[in-house]
Amino acid sequence: MPELPEVETVRRGLADLLPGRVVASAAHLNSPKSFPNAQHDVSQFLIGATIQSVRRRAKVLLVDLDSQHSLVIHLKMTGQLVFRGQEAFGAGHPNDSLIGELPDRSTRVVLGFRDGSHLYFNDQRKFGWVRLLPTLEIPNIDFMRKVGPEPLESDFTVSQFTERFQRRARTNIKAALLDQTVVAGVGNIYADESLWGAQIDPHRIVGSVSADEFSRLYTELRAVMNMAIDKGGSTDKNYVNAEGKRGSYMDFARVFRREGQACSRCGQQILKIRWAGRGTHYCAECQK
Repeated sequence: MPELPEVETVRRGLADLLPGRVVASAAHLNSPKSFPNAQHDVSQFLIGATIQSVRRRAKVLLVDLDSQHSLVIHLKMTGQLVFRGQEAFGAGHPNDSLIGELPDRSTRVVLGFRDGSHLYFNDQRKFGWVRLLPTLEIPNIDFMRKVGPEPLESDFTVSQFTERFQRRARTNIKAALLDQTVVAGVGNIYADESLWGAQIDPHRIVGSVSADEFSRLYTELRAVMNMAIDKGGSTDKNYVNAEGKRGSYMDFARVFRREGQACSRCGQQILKIRWAGRGTHYCAECQK
């Protein structure tokens, strides 16, 4: 599943292309679960509406309309967003749907605009979705109420970051870092990278992590995620950025998928284990 930097990269691409476009049509193609919206709401609040902005909350995209409604989009594992008009781009799971003729058999939702351009939501596994909701109600949906704060917001302080983890004092630090109710948008790649940077063993219990270590983790997490956004995200196995190009962060990764290689800090071999339910990369020498 794409992580926060990947979804932010998609948001930036859409934000350059969608605002000002007027929705002329909306249809789901044999996949009502991908577009679980009442036809009355679609007719009244989506058709004829003008896109005002594109936002992101955690790993979810929010397309705001002048009808006081928003499209809430989750790509899940294999979702794609492909825009075709005078300009074109593909974003999401890399397969031929990004460059082929659309709609195709993976296309679940099609939005048509008055200028003749289209936005296609493709999803091979049908886990993703596009929901139309009143904008004011979005903070009250179950996901939004549970998700933690954005780690890159300017007003999110190190003390707030540290406090968020105290509810998980008996949990290992990596599992807590991956918990979306603690901090939003952190996935496996950037958890490993930030723990390595902060020199914290992923096995450590949250309650054993000192204030100084949390300060280092806060700094490293923000630096790693900002760098990933600058590099267009990571390729991992199932992601390309908003211009259809693979993100290049993995070229700069210090520990993730570096198992068997020498740690750039101490020279010891990077290990890969199964921890917190995920493949976990770390240096046993540096991260004691």
